Amino acid sequence: MPLTYAFWNNKGGTGKTSLCFQALTFYADQHPGKRILAIDVCPQANLSELLFGGLTGKGSDILLARQNEPTRRTIGGYFELRLPNPYTAPSIDPQAYIAHPADYNTTIPDNVDVIAGDPILELQSNAVSTLANNQIPSTSPWIRVIDWLRDLIDAIGDEYDTIFVDANPSFSMYTQIALASADRLVLPVMADDSSRRAIQNAFSLVYGLKLPSAIYTQYAFATKLQAEGRQLPQVHVIAKNRLTQYVVAASAYTAVLRSIDADVRTLIAQHPEMFSAAKTDDVMVEIRDFQTAGVVSFARGCPFYAQKPGRMEVMGKRVRVKAEYLENCVASVQQLVDEL
Repeated sequence: MPLTYAFWNNKGGTGKTSLCFQALTFYADQHPGKRILAIDVCPQANLSELLFGGLTGKGSDILLARQNEPTRRTIGGYFELRLPNPYTAPSIDPQAYIAHPADYNTTIPDNVDVIAGDPILELQSNAVSTLANNQIPSTSPWIRVIDWLRDLIDAIGDEYDTIFVDANPSFSMYTQIALASADRLVLPVMADDSSRRAIQNAFSLVYGLKLPSAIYTQYAFATKLQAEGRQLPQVHVIAKNRLTQYVVAASAYTAVLRSIDADVRTLIAQHPEMFSAAKTDDVMVEIRDFQTAGVVSFARGCPFYAQKPGRMEVMGKRVRVKAEYLENCVASVQQLVDEL
């Protein structure tokens, strides 16, 4: 079965979608013999828009067209298939939901496919939660629903070698469905105290650590998943994202970064089973601020390695991408890709 990486943080604005986009395209470009599948389980569907061509390539129009087909050719369309009979896996045709981004965006490697995101996930969320929390004798509705994405991956079989899942910052049912399908977790954080708290919150939500009261334990994601004999995803990378280009030892960021490192070191020592590596240095990577190169890359849906430096027009404005900044972007993403 393919190895599945989920990019998630319950704090918004940490750059999970941008890192997921760059990481999966870099990885696919450097492993042309492998088949890569991106699954966008985020109602904003930004990853899908990037893969389909970004703003300048009308990625949003391509995504909207898939959403407006009689059978929605998105993750939301798949969830619609599951809603009428949520506890029994139906006959699934994965190809009904899979798209080939290179057909629309020539900068995306040919070995990448995507199951596109869909804002309808938000509308489906209450129904999915209700179905998961039903009480049915001799049945575990929660695990049947939490397995929806796993069922789809099982139906796909061995067609793909690696799967990248972009998850929403919330911890709603569709996010739990995404995380329950993952083998590895990539957790982007920022160099600030709120991200330090976000790491603690993430471990509470996914692994049930330091819950405010024992009363929550029986309802925790980890408790319910492990009760069904399922493995939790292991933290594979914590990416300290959007560091300024000029971070130095005396920087104001340094104390926070060191605190984050110390927190992770303690977590690895106390809960090694929650990590895929035994050393902090093997878990932490630093990602420099993408600056203008990032703006252009995401407007065009273009991976950094395929982007050219110099002046160009983006949405009617002339911008300049400095070669030095672009090289820093490539090097930063490469550090993350090297860990995959």
